[in-house]
Amino acid sequence: MKRWTWMPVAAAIAAATIGCSSGSQPTGGTATKPGGGKFKVGVSIPAADHGWTAGVKWWADKAASLHPDIEWIIEDAKEPSEQITDLENLQSQGVDALVILATESAPITPIAEKLHEAGILIVNVDRGFTKPVADVFIEGDNKAFGRKSAEYMVQKLNGKGKIVVLEGIPSTVNTDRVAAAMEVFRSHPGIEIVAQDSGYWNREKAEQVMQNILTAHPQIDAIWASDDDMALGVENALRAAGRDKNIWILGGAGMKDIVKRVMDGDPLFPADITYPPSMIAVGIQTAAGILRAGKAEALQYMPKHLMIDVELITPENAKEYYFPESIF
Repeated sequence: MKRWTWMPVAAAIAAATIGCSSGSQPTGGTATKPGGGKFKVGVSIPAADHGWTAGVKWWADKAASLHPDIEWIIEDAKEPSEQITDLENLQSQGVDALVILATESAPITPIAEKLHEAGILIVNVDRGFTKPVADVFIEGDNKAFGRKSAEYMVQKLNGKGKIVVLEGIPSTVNTDRVAAAMEVFRSHPGIEIVAQDSGYWNREKAEQVMQNILTAHPQIDAIWASDDDMALGVENALRAAGRDKNIWILGGAGMKDIVKRVMDGDPLFPADITYPPSMIAVGIQTAAGILRAGKAEALQYMPKHLMIDVELITPENAKEYYFPESIF
């Protein structure tokens, strides 16, 4: 069975930079600085306030544990101002590299640029900066995420229906997803977007937003929640309003609970889209590999942009993406 499909270059880098299990000698060079001592790497991620970011934290800890010869400092932040403070503190602790998954793209870009100019290796994961300041950027294919989501919805609705669009946190991830989806929706005149709002990738926020939308719109055929946590919030709103029988939801990210419902043929969740939180582990492995090989030498051949495929999950293939032991 397969868990995720990566584009070949991402798989190659992940394989090349992966370290060792605890107690064994790392591969691909040494993690000792030229002047002696351990490399120190900071990992800055959003707080685990919903399922996907909880998965990010779990994968970050797991990946860091594979490199006991590197000193890892993992910090999580609830909002951009807290993350900026974390990054400044990590710089003061003398980190050689930073793996950054931004809380929001725009506010974190200036501090990332400052740290890069200070000579710190920057590996950016998922939510891209608004300027190309990272040495390596690793992301899911969010344009494909939006396009495949919209194409599925149009097909299932036979090209005609009233839909709701829920967006996430302001970031390059959200922008790419929504722009790609809207391009598909606009090309089908029978698709009417009756409401569009942001649930900030948060279950409670999405439930509140959906409650207001349901009050204002008596006819809705489907909801693009664009995230599995938001999809569950939407479900709560639908059930509370007694409107969960003739409306279906498309979320995204491959949460095990949603994948199971797709696999079981739940009419409320006919499909899902993958978006693995394990991409943070690819970022951590990449940073470790670059430091071991030597930053100047490794960056000569290292791709600056690595992209991870996303896949449509349907009842026919859901078993391939269902892992009940997963944290997410």
